[in-house]
Amino acid sequence: MATKPPTGDPVQDAPRIDAVQHAAAGLPAVAHTLRTARQQMGVRRTAQTLLKVNQKDGFDCPGCAWPEGDKRHTAEFCENGAKAVAEEATLRRVTPDFFAAHPVAELATRSGYWLGQQGRITQPVYLPDGADRYEAVTWERAFEIIAEELTALTTPDEALFYTSGRTSNEAAFLLQLFAREFGTNNLPDCSNMCHESSGSALTETIGVGKGSVSLEDLHQADLIIVAGQNPGTNHPRMLSALEKAKAGGARIISVNPLPEAGLERFKNPQTARGMLKGATLTDLFLQIRIGGDQALFRLLNKLVIEAGAVDTAFVTEHTHGYDDLAEAARAADWDETLAATGLDRESVEQALAMILASERTIVCWAMGLTQHKHSVPTIREVVNLLLLRGSIGRPGAGVCPVRGHSNVQGDRTMGIFERPAPAFLDALDREFGITSPRHHGYDVVRSIQALRDGDAKVFFAMGGNFVAATPDTTVTEAAMRRARLTVHVSTKLNRSHVVTGTRALILPTLGRTDKDVQAGKKQFVTVEDSMGMVHSSRGNLTPASPHLLSEPAIVARMARAVLGAASTTPWEDFERDYATIRDRISRVVPGFEDFNDRVARPGGFTLPHAPRDERRFPTATGKANFTAAPVEHPELPEGRLLLQTLRSHDQYNTTIYGLDDRYRGIKGGRRVVMVNPEDAHALGLADGAYTDIVSEWRDGTERRAPGFRVVHYPTARGCAAAYYPETNVLVPLDATADTSNTPASKSLVVRFETPPLG
Repeated sequence: MATKPPTGDPVQDAPRIDAVQHAAAGLPAVAHTLRTARQQMGVRRTAQTLLKVNQKDGFDCPGCAWPEGDKRHTAEFCENGAKAVAEEATLRRVTPDFFAAHPVAELATRSGYWLGQQGRITQPVYLPDGADRYEAVTWERAFEIIAEELTALTTPDEALFYTSGRTSNEAAFLLQLFAREFGTNNLPDCSNMCHESSGSALTETIGVGKGSVSLEDLHQADLIIVAGQNPGTNHPRMLSALEKAKAGGARIISVNPLPEAGLERFKNPQTARGMLKGATLTDLFLQIRIGGDQALFRLLNKLVIEAGAVDTAFVTEHTHGYDDLAEAARAADWDETLAATGLDRESVEQALAMILASERTIVCWAMGLTQHKHSVPTIREVVNLLLLRGSIGRPGAGVCPVRGHSNVQGDRTMGIFERPAPAFLDALDREFGITSPRHHGYDVVRSIQALRDGDAKVFFAMGGNFVAATPDTTVTEAAMRRARLTVHVSTKLNRSHVVTGTRALILPTLGRTDKDVQAGKKQFVTVEDSMGMVHSSRGNLTPASPHLLSEPAIVARMARAVLGAASTTPWEDFERDYATIRDRISRVVPGFEDFNDRVARPGGFTLPHAPRDERRFPTATGKANFTAAPVEHPELPEGRLLLQTLRSHDQYNTTIYGLDDRYRGIKGGRRVVMVNPEDAHALGLADGAYTDIVSEWRDGTERRAPGFRVVHYPTARGCAAAYYPETNVLVPLDATADTSNTPASKSLVVRFETPPLG
């Protein structure tokens, strides 16, 4: 067996792979969660903090966007949510002395895990041109530097303003307002990399780019299809909702290339019965080949039509384009579909029987559907199924794109979008007396291309870890280094802080757990969950440093420094009292009327959704639209596999909490690639051997990720899986979904090369 090539990081140099086995979701979670929390926060702070997570008078978890019901459990959080809170509320600190002791070049050799474990950043720091390390800087000087660079640009479109999913509604609204008053729509955000495909497909088909179901709908469903999603790792509290649905008689189909522990064996840690007995959530597991989902749903739609199971009244009254879909569906072929999906006929027929038996069907999905070249037509095909059965605008039925990051949906609602609707800009301009640009800005992929090509020169990030989250790591890092100034509003260190422009700033901000006091008055912010519920979030901890500013304050002060007296926007008022921001939102964003009064109610309020509430579809045709795109699926050359990037269980987005993936039996390392044993044997990949992963792109270029340990794992045949961000280097910048331009990180054609001994 080849020896393991060193990474230069001792944490990464000692992986240990246990025998592959699936831990039951929930069993060890409580002890593991509390141990992690105590290590970061201490005993007293752990109790003080965790009991406020997702409570009506507390703060919104900085992890996923899964909603809460009206009645909350005392421990209304999951294992990963507790880890996210612990990392933010940690007692560890990154002071100016830390930066004095660690040159940027040295920090760049550290893993993302190591950087994140250092703690909260306590003061703004600045990397001058030619310097080798960050140095402390005053807030006044930091904003002067930003103003110097922004006002020196040839055009406002040379600036990029990126937003992560955990930014509050108030901060997001201010950032987009500032960007448009400055003169650009360059507002890329993390949604460009995840559910942009969902928004594109849903806007075209039902007229609203959001999910149409509530938590109560899940509890009332007859059938829930979970496609391309791993709730146990990515949205663990969803498992409790699925458990309740099962108790009410629902059946569950999971569609995924990998078996996932949470859907196989869930032991709910919030109840004694759940811990002792547990529940098998999945009734039917369709282990689909990567990228075969569109073919599967097209065949199911054909079979629904042939069975005479179409909701004719709904289709006649509320839809458009049925005949085109019916004609395309008739062409679906069993043999071609089974080859594209890797499924057998019996499994597909079982799925059909469950669909036909269901009056109320919900389809949930995540990145497994959204990050392919053909993601948008795949999601349209999902919508076709629900429309055929009349399962939109009915209780217990509908579309459920499960958003990953807390408030990623709210950011978009607040106007963080490079292609804003004219009506939104018109309302913004009327309210503030400005003239917003109408030409489209850059999304994430086009922002990287603009930096690469010298068309963008200033990069400002409101949270997130842009360098680690984006595709084509080598290209992205080189592009970032071409910027004149990079600015990151952050709570903790990450990879993006060590891949800098000519000059760089790190601006430390309050987190969700921190108490926010402005002008002597305690403030709160608001967020929107994955199902359109808007509610308040109030931190309760003394901030990590007296030198921190809130996100709204940072945007307001930056705007004053850049726009100066020419701006009539009351930036100082916005910083002093966030209620004034919400008043303006209420007059610009539909659905937020009387915002301050409504969000003061415990639990907040639900935004309107025309297809769900009225069976009204605000599309170009005025009806829900069937679509009939040609069926696509990835082609796999001989000797190659399809690779999907994914998270470990000890990870949330690009934040690494630990080096174990307990649900998959992997411990102490992340540079592993999971390969079906039969494929591994055919390719000569022994379990435990080390290999380089090489991706092949259609233009003939190749990208390499060295030193991955092979793990024989029950993936679908022809498929492999490995963790991101380590494998983002394999994703070509030009490999994106049609229409949405989302990176196609879930269907990479790869080969394996054995590194030399030594």
